Parts: sequence; C-alpha cells; structure tokens
Amino acid sequence: MLLPMSTVFNFTFVPWFRSVAPYIHMHRGKTFVVGIAGEAIAAGKLQNLAQDLALIQSMGVKIVLVHGFRPQVNEQLAAKGHTPKYSHGIRITDSVALDCAQEAAGQLRYEIEAAFSQGLPNTPMAGSTVRVLSGNFITARPVGIVDGVDFIHSGLVRKVDVDGIMRTLDMGAMVLLSPFGFSPTGEAFNLAMEEVATSVATELQADKLIFVTEIPGIRMQPKEPASEDNPIDTELPLAAAKQLLASLPRPNEPTDIGFYLQHCVKACEEGVERSHILPFAVDGSLLLEVYVHDGIGTW
Repeated sequence: MLLPMSTVFNFTFVPWFRSVAPYIHMHRGKTFVVGIAGEAIAAGKLQNLAQDLALIQSMGVKIVLVHGFRPQVNEQLAAKGHTPKYSHGIRITDSVALDCAQEAAGQLRYEIEAAFSQGLPNTPMAGSTVRVLSGNFITARPVGIVDGVDFIHSGLVRKVDVDGIMRTLDMGAMVLLSPFGFSPTGEAFNLAMEEVATSVATELQADKLIFVTEIPGIRMQPKEPASEDNPIDTELPLAAAKQLLASLPRPNEPTDIGFYLQHCVKACEEGVERSHILPFAVDGSLLLEVYVHDGIGTW
C-alpha cells in the first residue's frame, strides 16, 4: 500500500527540520560576508542566490554582499572593441576599462536590488522585506606600478568604514558592495571582489567569509583531476591550506586552485572564524553549506 504524498513528506520533513534547527540557532546574530563571482550572475544564478540569502537573513544572520563583475566588464570592453588586460592576476584598468566597470557595476546593482525586491506569492520571498543598502564604505588607494606594469585606475582597499557598515547591518538591512573604492580626493578605483570581501570580513571580524564561485572547492588531491576518488575536501585546516598554497604557483585566473584559497587563508589568519569556497553551479549551495553538517564546498 502506498502512503499519501503528504504523509511521506511529513516523515522526511520533520527529522530534516529538526536536524537543521541547531544551525539556525548557531548562526543567529552572526555576520557573514558573501562574495559572489560575476560569473554566477552571468550564468543566471542571481534569482536563486537572492532567495537563499534572503532566507538566511530572515533567520537572523547579518549579511554583507560583495558582487564581482569580471565577465560583465569584459563584455562591455568587447562591445567597445577593447581587449581586457591583466597582470599579476589583477585587471589593468585604463580609462576605457574604468568606464566599462562603472557601467557594469551600475547595471549589476540594479539587477541585485531588483532580485531582492521580488515577493510573488508561492515563492521563497513571498511576504519578505529585504532592504539592500549601498554606500561609500570603501576607501581605496592605487595599485600603482608593479614590476614595471602601471595598473592606472586599479586599486587596493585602504580602509573599511566598519562603523558605517555595522550601523547599516544593525538597522536590519543587507549591505551591498560593488568592487569600487574612492580615494580621499574622490578618485574612483576598480577593485577586486575577492580583496574587497576579504578586507571587509577581516575588518568586521566576520564569523564567515563565503565565496560563491565557478570552482566547486578544493579537492582531496588538489593537483589531480576531478573524479569519484577525488572528492571535494569539505574540511581544510588552516595549516594544511597554508601548506597547499605555498606549494602552488602564483594564481592568476579564478579557476586556479589558489585564487580564492589565498583570500580564505588571509581572512582566517586575521581573525575570521571560517572561510568557504562554494560552487554556484549547485543550486542551494549556500543553504547546504550553512545548514547541513557536512556542507558542500571547502571550509
């Protein structure tokens, strides 16, 4: 005899919800900095990511969201007949690239705010109110000239307005940061999403720094191809992560093993409790990482 579907659902839902409850309690009141690669938005993942972030926030987590825009800027450059230029894993931002970055950031901010404004019935965000606030929270300085390469309008984080961000979070809003910073003279600098997220997490002493990226995490045998015998290492101690990073060549591309790992290591060395690398290709990866014991990515 087959059980009604509602009965089957009840048998599975109740123990599942009970298993999730400890993590809901654990994370309430905590601060997460979430860096989303521009590739995730380009791949059409924004709506589901927004729903999952809104759900996490509704359970009492304070969220700072930092978006990337690498593919979006490259698309703008291509439309203008320009080729993207990089060195040392950093974009060389000339005046054309700066204009493209500003256009891409404006468009993405609009799309992200729209995603958090949805509230259709029978969706995960029905009845929710998510206030997303942005601001000039990042003071930047120029990268300058490195090994003879002038990075022009590319910058590094000089200072994070911790008080301003915390006041905004305490109001119940989600803080949205684009990878831009401004000098005390008002000059704009193009920053790397990864560096912004790491700097903000460090300065806030956030409980988690989470990168939602094009890679699934760090494998048990990082230098070997993906296979059933080489799964994702869901728990990578800081000492082991530092040892692995030291054995790798300097990362230049986001798909390089050490690209996100270097930022995770830096954050943990400077006081962030946990750093995570998650795949945007897996629907619900944020929820699986935060509320399921084994998680799905590397932390």
